[in-house]
Amino acid sequence: MPALKDIATQIRRDIVRMVHGAASGHPGGSLGCTDYFTALYFKVMQHNPAFDMDARNEDVFVLSNGHISPVFYSTLARSGYFDIKELSTFRRIDSRLQGHPATHEHLPGIRIATGSLGQGMSVAIGAALAKKLNGDKHLVFSLHGDGELDEGQNWEAIMFAAHHKVDNLISTVDWNGQQIDGTTNQVMNLGDLGAKFASFGWEVVRLEKGNDVDEVVATLEKAKTFVGKSKPIVILMTTVMGKGVDFMEGHHEWHGIAPNDEQLAKALAQLPETLGDY
Repeated sequence: MPALKDIATQIRRDIVRMVHGAASGHPGGSLGCTDYFTALYFKVMQHNPAFDMDARNEDVFVLSNGHISPVFYSTLARSGYFDIKELSTFRRIDSRLQGHPATHEHLPGIRIATGSLGQGMSVAIGAALAKKLNGDKHLVFSLHGDGELDEGQNWEAIMFAAHHKVDNLISTVDWNGQQIDGTTNQVMNLGDLGAKFASFGWEVVRLEKGNDVDEVVATLEKAKTFVGKSKPIVILMTTVMGKGVDFMEGHHEWHGIAPNDEQLAKALAQLPETLGDY
C-alpha cells in the first residue's frame, strides 16, 4: 500500500479537481478532513469494499456533515468501492456522486443520505445500537462539523448515547473553527467542547494535530481503547480548513466555493500527483 501521506495528497488533488470540474462543491472542509479519512479507511477501520448494506461483521462510518462529499467520494474510490474514473461525474446530472451523499443512486460505501446538518449523530447512535442488538462487536465511526453542533438535535442525541451507554461509537468533531458565515466564535460560540461532552457523560479524546495523518491514526487507536467501557467516545480534532492549499487555509470563504482555472492550477502545483489522476 502507498504511504498514507501520499494517499492523502492524491485525495486532496482529487477534491480540488472535482469541485473545479463541477464549478460547485465544498473544498474547505474536505481538504481539512482528508487526513482523517485517509487514516480511517486505509489504516484503522475494518471495512469491505465489496459493500454489504447491512454492514454485518464490519465497521460502519457515518458522515454527518455530508457537504464534504468530495473527500468521502475520493476516499471510497481510492479504497476500491468504485472506479476512480467516476469521480469525474461529481455533481453532474444523473451522477451517483451528488453534492450530498445519497442512497437512491446505490453508490457503494453510502449507507445513509446525509447533509441535513445535526442528524448524523442520531443515525450513528442507531447504527451502534443495532450492532449491539445483533451481537456484532464491530464499531461505528462518525464525523461531524463543529458548526453543525449549533443544531440542538445533536445535544439530545449526545445525552441519549451516554444514558444508554453506547460505548461502541467513536464520533469525531472537525474542530476547524470555521463555518459558512464566518468563524464559529462569531456565529455561535461553542465554548469548551471538551467540558461539554464530558458533562454529558462522554469519554473525550483530544487531537491537536488533525492534519498529521500519523497522529490521526494514533488518536483513533487510542479512542478504541475506551470501547466497551460504558461511555460513548468523542475525538475533538483540530484541523485547518482548506489544508494543503495555501490560499484556502483557514478561510471560511472556501467552505463552499469552487476554484477557478487559475486557482486550480495553483492548488495542483502544491499537490503533486502521487497515485494517478482519474
